[in-house]
Amino acid sequence: MAIHGKRYRVVAESRLSSAPVEVSEALKVVKETATAKFDESVDVVFKLGVDPRKSDQQVRGTVTLPHGTGRSLRVAVIAKGDKSVEGQNAGADTVGAEDIVEKIDGGWGDFDVLVATPDMMKLVGRLGKKLGPRMPNAKSGTVTMDIEQTVRDLKRGKIEYRTGRGATVQAIIGKASFTEDQLRENFLTLLDAVVRSRPAAAKGQYLQGIVMSATMGPGIKVDPQKALTYLSR
Repeated sequence: MAIHGKRYRVVAESRLSSAPVEVSEALKVVKETATAKFDESVDVVFKLGVDPRKSDQQVRGTVTLPHGTGRSLRVAVIAKGDKSVEGQNAGADTVGAEDIVEKIDGGWGDFDVLVATPDMMKLVGRLGKKLGPRMPNAKSGTVTMDIEQTVRDLKRGKIEYRTGRGATVQAIIGKASFTEDQLRENFLTLLDAVVRSRPAAAKGQYLQGIVMSATMGPGIKVDPQKALTYLSR
């Protein structure tokens, strides 16, 4: 017989391993099963009724979580002149222009998000293979002239979400050390943004499933319809 740890016993005893539950109950179990020796992240996955292979059914956007993510986001800025100064004043971890492009081209990547002004994208564009999903993009707000506000938003907890394989959107909503209220408010803020991002071409039921989990914990299914009722309160 297999022997499971505390986190799995909690789920089994609560009978939550298969039946979708209400948001507050899910968050309670997620926190109870976050028993690792580090402050685990709390993640959520939305299963959507879209076909991500079709360009008119892509779901993508940004949202600022009211309580942040609990992560210290490293922001790099590629800009010149006053825009470079804006990045420094806003707290960017790295600011530069051609020198940063050369460093990245040489293999450097000590940042989580890269922000650039439109005039620098001709240089940044050649770094596509090395940047991957960190490539600045106008849709995600990382190609912008408003460097100062963008950096401040990112530092405060602005995240990007997008559909991946299997028509899912995955994002972090905080840390296990957050209170249930903080996690709930972050979750509902993200849920509202994802719902508002529904493509016009999407047919049928849009929000099909929700799963929450701590980094090392089991997935807890959340009832999508009950979760949506929070948005109308």
